[in-house]
Amino acid sequence: MLVGLLFPGTTVSLKSDKVLENIPVVAHRGASKAAPENTLPAFEKAWLQGADAIEGDFHLTADNEIVCVHDANIRHYTQKDIEVRDLTLAELKKLDFGRWHDKQFAGTRIPTFKEVVATIPKGKRIFIEIKSDAQLVPHLIHQIRNSSLELQQIVIISFHKDVIKAVEDKWPELKTFWLTRFKTNERGQLDPAPTTVLRTLETLGTDGLSTHFEGLTSELVKSFQKAGYEYHVWTVDEIPRAKGLIEMGVQSITTNVPGEILKAIRGSSE
Repeated sequence: MLVGLLFPGTTVSLKSDKVLENIPVVAHRGASKAAPENTLPAFEKAWLQGADAIEGDFHLTADNEIVCVHDANIRHYTQKDIEVRDLTLAELKKLDFGRWHDKQFAGTRIPTFKEVVATIPKGKRIFIEIKSDAQLVPHLIHQIRNSSLELQQIVIISFHKDVIKAVEDKWPELKTFWLTRFKTNERGQLDPAPTTVLRTLETLGTDGLSTHFEGLTSELVKSFQKAGYEYHVWTVDEIPRAKGLIEMGVQSITTNVPGEILKAIRGSSE
């Protein structure tokens, strides 16, 4: 039965211009080509460029605060070889998380989850990627419950199965997507196998998956959708590829250049 779901013999039609325009564009770590990733300047630029949602990465500090940063070790951003989990929020806030990108952003501080949420306009969304382990989940849920966010504005994403399972167990009404990526092995087969991914989605109780664009076909995308799961894709910065993926049926495009992608699919940057 799984094989039938994942390899249906369907004919795929191209999307209309109207459908292209309606596909949500998600700013990957904010407008991260224009400003340092996962910082307030990047998120503010994303909103100015018309992004429908932002995606941010989150870790837990030594004093159980949630901060927005991609790497577990902050060496790339600050030249200090230290783990986020080994520093308090106050210690992290003393460091410069902007100069590495460009000197005009010198002095930019690491943002907290609360500070990121405060940038979100009404009706816009946030894709919250949990980079650390499931210990972050109860702290995140507490902060979400005490925020102004509505459920439809939130998507929790993670590569970690235990994180997705923890969210589903604690607050099943929250939308979650499991992150993975397909690669083509030496035999020309997708790895992991689509049937394996489907079983994982079923076990986790998640709402969908988000993958890299490598190896995607319209048949693959539609097979997961027919099984009841949403299909989203990252990180797409080339306009022809973005349009092709939308034609395949993906349900959002995550990109480092939201303004450029929006201009291409909607005619103008908002």
